[in-house]
Amino acid sequence: MEDLLNTVIWNGKTVGDLLSPEFLASVVGSVIAALFILFVGFVVGGWIRKRLIRLGEKHKHLDKTLFNFLGNVARYVVIAFAVLFVLNTFGVQTTSVVAVIGAAGLAIGLALQGTLSNVAAGVMIVFFRPVKIGDFVEVNGQMGTIKDVTLNFIELASIGNVQIIIPNSAVWGNTIVNYSSYPTRRAEWTFGVGYGANLKQAEDVIRDTIMADERSKTEPEPFIQVNNLNDSSVDFLVRVWCDAADYFAYQADMKRKVKEALDSAGVDIPFPTRTILQAAAE
Repeated sequence: MEDLLNTVIWNGKTVGDLLSPEFLASVVGSVIAALFILFVGFVVGGWIRKRLIRLGEKHKHLDKTLFNFLGNVARYVVIAFAVLFVLNTFGVQTTSVVAVIGAAGLAIGLALQGTLSNVAAGVMIVFFRPVKIGDFVEVNGQMGTIKDVTLNFIELASIGNVQIIIPNSAVWGNTIVNYSSYPTRRAEWTFGVGYGANLKQAEDVIRDTIMADERSKTEPEPFIQVNNLNDSSVDFLVRVWCDAADYFAYQADMKRKVKEALDSAGVDIPFPTRTILQAAAE
């Protein structure tokens, strides 16, 4: 037993030295210090992240998406420094650790190509800002409002308020349709009237009905013209500008209002009919 206790096993210390109360007390102290440093790192990192996000939300001239991204980066940086302090607490040479991490970087990069491509795409999205939090977009075949932009993915809330997660590489590498980018949009409708209808009257009814709505803009000038002669109808093509935020409700409302106005004015609105001829019985 005495020979076992005198056996040197770590850093010039014997088994007896490692089992001594003084050494065990120092180990317990180091563990407690390490846990405290990690706790402080997570708390401080979370606090800095929240402060940066609130800063972006507080001032309208600041980009909320950018500050949300910077908040996440700052949190990870603080946690990384906390881990390095913990390693120092246990006597680990952090310079050696950094060198090992650097040497393993290539292998890690090859193993995590997909994740790193998402991170790189996330950086491009944040700094070039093709989209930002609050925009209503269509990306990779998915449509919704952007709720968050992280290092790896963007989060959408669909029209039905369903969460949609799209990897950043699929966002940056695909066509992005941003419905919130411009303040105004052009609504478009096609209204058909019968061949026997008074076209001037029909045009006036359509124009007066749509332009009476406060959401309709007079500039750019509305376009209301006969556009097509169908088999059973004369079609008016109508294009009017409105605020982007009003677009969907405005477009739907005008369909009903114009239909009701044409009915009230006695303007015939045709619908397809089919005549079936029955052969006379022999």
